[in-house]
Amino acid sequence: MVLAPYAVRPETSRGRLHPEAGGDARSPFQRDRDRIIHATSFRRLQYKTQVFVYHEGDHFRTRLTHSIEVAQIARSLARLLALDEDLAEALALAHDLGHPPFGHAGEDALNSSMKPYGGFDHNAQSLKAVTLLETRYAGFDGLNLTWETLEGLAKHNGPLRRPSPYIAEYDARHPLGLETHASAEAQVAALADDIAYNNHDLDDGLRARIFTLEEVGALPLIGDALAEARLANPDMPGDRVAPEMTRRVINMMIGDVVTETRRRIAVLAPATVDDIRRAKAPVVAFSPPMAEANLALRDFLFTRMYRHWRVNRTMAKSKRVVQMLFSLLHGGPQMLPPVWRSRAGDPGSAQCALVVCDYIAGMTDRYALEEHRRLTDPDIPG
Repeated sequence: MVLAPYAVRPETSRGRLHPEAGGDARSPFQRDRDRIIHATSFRRLQYKTQVFVYHEGDHFRTRLTHSIEVAQIARSLARLLALDEDLAEALALAHDLGHPPFGHAGEDALNSSMKPYGGFDHNAQSLKAVTLLETRYAGFDGLNLTWETLEGLAKHNGPLRRPSPYIAEYDARHPLGLETHASAEAQVAALADDIAYNNHDLDDGLRARIFTLEEVGALPLIGDALAEARLANPDMPGDRVAPEMTRRVINMMIGDVVTETRRRIAVLAPATVDDIRRAKAPVVAFSPPMAEANLALRDFLFTRMYRHWRVNRTMAKSKRVVQMLFSLLHGGPQMLPPVWRSRAGDPGSAQCALVVCDYIAGMTDRYALEEHRRLTDPDIPG
């Protein structure tokens, strides 16, 4: 495939923090993707919550299935826009590696507990996972990914004017150009995240009977997709309507992103990837009408799903689990496994807080619940 002039080119990659000899026919970004897939933090995504905790049903999304869906959409967008598919895929697969157990409830709990020590942000934790916490190589900590992949992870939500403590610390050692936009490939991965997130939450909400097809059909875009699905398949069984509708919504969103991105690129006329980085606004984006429709869907999901009483109950319990784990381990680091205990320092210290935070952030939902029981139930051996 011939890449656009403003695409990232593997042969001109800025390389890795720790130089390595090329050993096979894979491009640097293909090697990044493969390292991410083999990472411990990637495997743990299987039992990390998206919205529903893992034991609530086998068919609901997890962080792992979400990441795979994001990667599929990112590759499709990158191919249509003549960008490097492997870099877009690597970023999509890695973007949630730093998510703690129990989804945003777990993140809120850790952020609250870590307030005196700089807070907690899952995007920064993703960067930390691939640059420090993974221990698979003899010569360095982390996965030693390319500069372009690290840039995309650090700037998942755009330029960083006030980076989190870890991103600022890492940037001081290995500058990532935090003040500019990321590459078009990174922007594709970020928007693919939005597309996948809203659509699979829509699908999961319908599956959980939190809302009905008729209710979501009143939303812009969703109503069009629902009507189109029913018109194309008038005798369709009822259980196939939602998947047909969701598939059409995703296709509409992808088509809109491609059209709007091509329009913005035609106006900007970038000759290199650095022109993309220096642009005043992202080049990969929804059109204004699609952005408005996507916001309406997000608002609906926030009100009807993320604040549903069943979800609220689960999230409240999950927050308490994370907060109690942090409190117990921060005050008693002697209860940490040996590798973590050796790094924790004194009870109640800032160093101990950082180590405990990393330990909890790496947990799956299942392990967090088991660890909570081990630390609080006298009848369960430690």
